[in-house]
Amino acid sequence: MNDRHTEILETLIAHPTVSPPARNTVPLQNQIQQWLCAIGFDVTQIPFYDNDSIIVATLKGRDADAPKLILNGHIDVAEVEDTRYWHTNPFELVIKDEYCYGRGVADMKGGISALIYTLEQLHNEGMQPKGDIIVQIVAGEEVGEAGTKIACEHSPQADLALVLDTSDAIAMGQGGVITGWITIESDETIHDGARSHIIHAGGGRHGASAIEKMMKVIQALQELERHWAVTKSYPGMPAGANTINPAVIQGGRHPAFIADKCELWITVHYLPDEDYETVIQEIENYLDQVARSDLWLQHHPLQYRWGGSSMIEDQGEIFPSFTLPEHHPGFKLLQDAHHSIHKQPLQTTMSTTVTDGGWTAYFGIPTILYGPGKLDEAHGTNEKLKQSELEQFTDVLYQFLKKWYKQPRK
Repeated sequence: MNDRHTEILETLIAHPTVSPPARNTVPLQNQIQQWLCAIGFDVTQIPFYDNDSIIVATLKGRDADAPKLILNGHIDVAEVEDTRYWHTNPFELVIKDEYCYGRGVADMKGGISALIYTLEQLHNEGMQPKGDIIVQIVAGEEVGEAGTKIACEHSPQADLALVLDTSDAIAMGQGGVITGWITIESDETIHDGARSHIIHAGGGRHGASAIEKMMKVIQALQELERHWAVTKSYPGMPAGANTINPAVIQGGRHPAFIADKCELWITVHYLPDEDYETVIQEIENYLDQVARSDLWLQHHPLQYRWGGSSMIEDQGEIFPSFTLPEHHPGFKLLQDAHHSIHKQPLQTTMSTTVTDGGWTAYFGIPTILYGPGKLDEAHGTNEKLKQSELEQFTDVLYQFLKKWYKQPRK
């Protein structure tokens, strides 16, 4: 690997931008800003959360009306819970036995290092793009903080986005994810000693346990999930990948009381051609029908809270889905660049995980997920990326950008 490329990756890995806890990316963003400013980019660093920021950097093209390209990546990395099982320091780049080791090398500081190095290479060759090149370096992806949403709100409308996140050099779209809270709440608190009054004939009291009523909701969600599995599909997505996971439940206040409140935290995976607003409506409609058939729930409507801006701040997240723009001329450029380096066709599929690519697509920008690294390595102990894979990805990116600089397409 080129010495300069190694130096960039070393610097990226050395910054422990773990999330959670997050709130630690500004020092690295300052360094990235210096790199980009040095090669002619106009860089804006947008405050995000405390000690976290987002970079939107633009290299102006020769023609203001020419198609614009977004190059997107995140610098936050998964937390390192226990370093005892690491063979190396997670925050020191180690190159050994043809692999690069370090937290984030696969997800996704390897991709960002390739981007910075390639942009420097094009600059050193005197290349000036015809259309604007917009670099978005964001934080918060690991905890659903939608840094790319903020970046897109501060970026010009682009004609194509290339998200350099982990994809094993396969072009991907993705399904979407949204989390939600479902709450059942009673308008009265009943002593445990009065339980017999609400469950037996002649008890004379119309009450219920919110926890027991939530069991009906969970059963209904499982029924809807099974219905989706047999009635919905999308090419490239495994059968039944659209799931509803009852992930966390909390309720009750004390053993001496009937539970007067219960909350269920769910994670919903949906298909690439669906949007989260429609999926939410489908879930609510079905659960409300179930609730109306229950003599107590029909007087105590289910409460919903969907999504959120951060898993840290408000225990919620949204990752929109997106399909691959296979008919976009830029996709053909990527296919050609990939084939020229790998000597085989570019594979396409749908990712069952989620990335910030959903947010660029949400803003109407055709989006391709294409980056180095295997998903099995992302977030793992002794995270690694094969050196040859990173080199090949860098070569593909160089070939793609060199052609795009000369003749951007839309």
